[in-house]
Amino acid sequence: MADLQASLTGILPFIAYFAAAIAMLLIFMKIYTVMTPHDEMALIKENNVSASVVFSAAFLGFSLPLASAAANSLNIVDFIIWGIIACFAQLVVYQIFRRFYPKITDRIERGEIAISIKLAAISITVGLLNAACITY
Repeated sequence: MADLQASLTGILPFIAYFAAAIAMLLIFMKIYTVMTPHDEMALIKENNVSASVVFSAAFLGFSLPLASAAANSLNIVDFIIWGIIACFAQLVVYQIFRRFYPKITDRIERGEIAISIKLAAISITVGLLNAACITY
């Protein structure tokens, strides 16, 4: 019984971190969809694989540093601060990528998978680097 009680003492911090993580993921995805000139959800509903690949990778790319922030944070406030920093880093990299590929939106809308995979790989790679840099 004591083991169960000891295990359950972490339930409130778990709920707080998990709720904050879900909220930050949703906020990130909202900001991401506002930043992109195309409507990801409409394209995905139309079975546009390119849009789905990019959108999914952006989600995954941000979840990696968010997970690292959760694992390494000192408290919930620290977690949220590092989550915001990670969000900013991911979005900045997306904007830089768009500068190098000004027709990216048209290409995603046309369903060009090669460019979508490249953007997806960059999102995940930056997420991994972002995550590694949050291990302090």
